[in-house]
Amino acid sequence: MRNALIGLVTLCLCAFIGAPTPVFSQTEAAPLRVGPVTGFPIPRYVSMRASEGNARRGPSRSHRIDWVFTRRHMPMMIVAEHGHWRRVVDRDGAGGWMHYSLLSGERSAIIEVDMLPLYSRPDLTSTIRAHAELGVTGRLDECQPEWCLMEVGGYRGWVQTAAIWGVDPGEAFD
Repeated sequence: MRNALIGLVTLCLCAFIGAPTPVFSQTEAAPLRVGPVTGFPIPRYVSMRASEGNARRGPSRSHRIDWVFTRRHMPMMIVAEHGHWRRVVDRDGAGGWMHYSLLSGERSAIIEVDMLPLYSRPDLTSTIRAHAELGVTGRLDECQPEWCLMEVGGYRGWVQTAAIWGVDPGEAFD
């Protein structure tokens, strides 16, 4: 309980002062809380709606641009909210404050394993429909605790969640 409280205070403090927010790996559980603006869970995954978006030092247009994301549909993790601004990080921990209009609730993921098989069913013995290269981004249609149905380059198939970034371990949605 004490460690969870310390983690929550650290996240809140970092969001308040605009310092880099701690990024949690997929294997460790981040303290789950609710966003003060949207009421949605934080952290949570979203994707880039725009083909280009500025990540700023703080939650306003007057803050300096620290990073420019140039990949539409790239998955990002929201770690804080303030008004119309969301503090996001990518899989490498880079990020900053972005206007909510640049983001979408549509889920996507990045392939973390080279030549990842896309299976016809969520089963390792099923037919492989295609292979996806390391770093490729695809749309997530649904996820079960260990598998996600993903569309990559016109191919659709099931991938193991441990091989992608953009979904929490054990997360399920449709």
